[in-house]
Amino acid sequence: MKALVTGGTGFLGAHIARMLREGGHSVRVLHRSTSKLDALAGLDYESALGDVNDDAALRAACAGCDWVFHAAAVADYWRADVKKIYEVNVEGTRRVLEAARAAGVPRVIFTSSAAAVGPRADGRPANESDPFALPPEHFPYGHSKALAETVVQEAVAAGQDVVILNPAVILGPGDLNMISGSFIVQVKRFGALAAVTSGGVMVTDVRDVARWHIVAARKGRSGQRYVLGTQNYPYTQWMGMIAEVVGVGRSRVYVPDGLLPTAATIIDTLRKLRIPTPVDANQVRLGGRKIYFDCSKAWNELGRPQIDMLQSLRDTYAWYAARGYLR
Repeated sequence: MKALVTGGTGFLGAHIARMLREGGHSVRVLHRSTSKLDALAGLDYESALGDVNDDAALRAACAGCDWVFHAAAVADYWRADVKKIYEVNVEGTRRVLEAARAAGVPRVIFTSSAAAVGPRADGRPANESDPFALPPEHFPYGHSKALAETVVQEAVAAGQDVVILNPAVILGPGDLNMISGSFIVQVKRFGALAAVTSGGVMVTDVRDVARWHIVAARKGRSGQRYVLGTQNYPYTQWMGMIAEVVGVGRSRVYVPDGLLPTAATIIDTLRKLRIPTPVDANQVRLGGRKIYFDCSKAWNELGRPQIDMLQSLRDTYAWYAARGYLR
């Protein structure tokens, strides 16, 4: 098979590209002429110059492909302009689908996010049937992915074959831009673990997520969502695992839920003053929520995860250490 990967110079996209080549597939990567190609070093692939807002480049990139893996997105939402999040994540998806349809590509695999699923008001793990359930202004990234899924479902209704994948928080080696792994780097640099809140998170390893993408290209059902994750953790346990791997003490600072709105307001103020913060106000607001998911559908149809999250943390830390990120 010949596959186009958008976002192929990024964390997940590069893993998808490498795994495709390991499986004997031909790979074309859409990227700008100015893109850093470090994540693809040593890989045999074809370059297609352009981006997801360039219709002509997209049509040329899609030509002759059997699969399009649309993994390009603004994922570091706490660093990005809100307008750009919607332009890339929603309108970029629309353009990719239109280009793939015009080129006659048989199947598109769209990387959405678990951020577009729930969370449930009753605290139970959300699944594929749960819509995005947060105020858009509190989580523009999740909202943008939910809107992109609406675009996908419109395309599916018109006859296009598209599978939707919703990965949870992704860890693993190769996160050059420190998307999810930035917290590990910060903990090591400062020698301490941040305060812990009452919430929780689902996490997964990038190598499992890449593998699920390729299985979905072969076996996934068009128009279906698949939530991808490995395990749900309360923050107390997850932060303890990070502390163990990084070699720092467990946090003894607990932030009650009632203080989170105040902390979010402080972060908002600092950012308006152009003072950088490691997290944004919306992340803080969610600190008291258990953002848990039920991945049984993906596990049953696409396979179970193969990488334990403690091992994933160790591999992530070792990758950063070997490349000088922790100095």
